[in-house]
Amino acid sequence: MRKFRVALAQIECKQADKESNLEKISKVTINAKKQGANLVIFPELALTGYVVKDEIYELAEHVPGPATNFIAKLARKTGTHIVFGMPELGEKAQATLYNAAVLVSPSGFVGKYRKMYLPTHSIFEEKRYFRPGYHPATLKTEIGHLGLIICYDLFFPEVSRLTRLGGAQLIICISASPAVRRTFFETLIAARAIENSAFMAYVNLAGIEDGLQFWGGSRLVGPQGKILAQAEYDKEDTVIGEVDYADLKPIEAFVPTLRDLRPELFEKLKEAAETF
Repeated sequence: MRKFRVALAQIECKQADKESNLEKISKVTINAKKQGANLVIFPELALTGYVVKDEIYELAEHVPGPATNFIAKLARKTGTHIVFGMPELGEKAQATLYNAAVLVSPSGFVGKYRKMYLPTHSIFEEKRYFRPGYHPATLKTEIGHLGLIICYDLFFPEVSRLTRLGGAQLIICISASPAVRRTFFETLIAARAIENSAFMAYVNLAGIEDGLQFWGGSRLVGPQGKILAQAEYDKEDTVIGEVDYADLKPIEAFVPTLRDLRPELFEKLKEAAETF
C-alpha cells in the first residue's frame, strides 16, 4: 500500500489497570477506523501506564500473551494495524522485563521491539526494572516496512539509522516523555526524519501520573521534516495523518543522506566510544 492513514492515539492511561487501558485502546481504535485509519499507534507502556514502580513485575506479560492476543483480535475486527507499548516478561527468567513496542495486523501478531536505551537519571529509573534490547526492528506489513523505536532511543541516531537501513519507510516512536523534555523531542523527531529520508510517527503519553506531566504533542513528520499532523499539547487527543511513500523518492534523490553514508566511520565511532 503506497498511501495510507495513520492515527496518533495520544491517550491518558490508568496506572496499573490493564483492563481499563485495553478498553480505551479498543474504543479509540474503533473510532480511528471510522475516520479511515489503517494504522493506529498508542504510547509507550500504554497497557499499564508509565509510573507503576514495583507493580511492573506483576503487570508484565509474555509477547505474544493475553494483551497481545486481545489487541490482535481488535486488529482483525477493525482491519487495522496497531502499535502499542507494554512491559514484556522475558522468555527464560521470571523477573527479567523489557520495555516493549508490539505491532499486530489484521492477520495477527507481526513482531516486537525492545527498547535499547533506558533512561536512568533525574526522574527516570528504567534500568531498575528493565533489561535493554539489542536488536533494531523493521517489520514487513501490508502497509510497508515499519520500524519501531521507543522514547529515549530517539536521542541516539544510530537506532533510527539501523532501523532505516533495515528497510523502514515509516519509523514509529512511542513515548512517555514528561513536559520538561518537550523541546528536545520536537527537535529530534524532525532531525531523525530528515537524516534518514523517512516518515516519523511520534506518539506520546498525555495526562499526569504521580505528579509527572506528559506533554502529548504527538505528530507525524514527513521525510523533509514537515509536520503533517499534530495532536494537542498536555491532554488526550487522537489525530489522523496521511503517509504517501511516493514522497520518499524525491527526498532520497535531492537530499541523498542514505547514498552518502560512510560505513567505515561506524567502526571509528565504535572505537571512540569504547575509549571515551
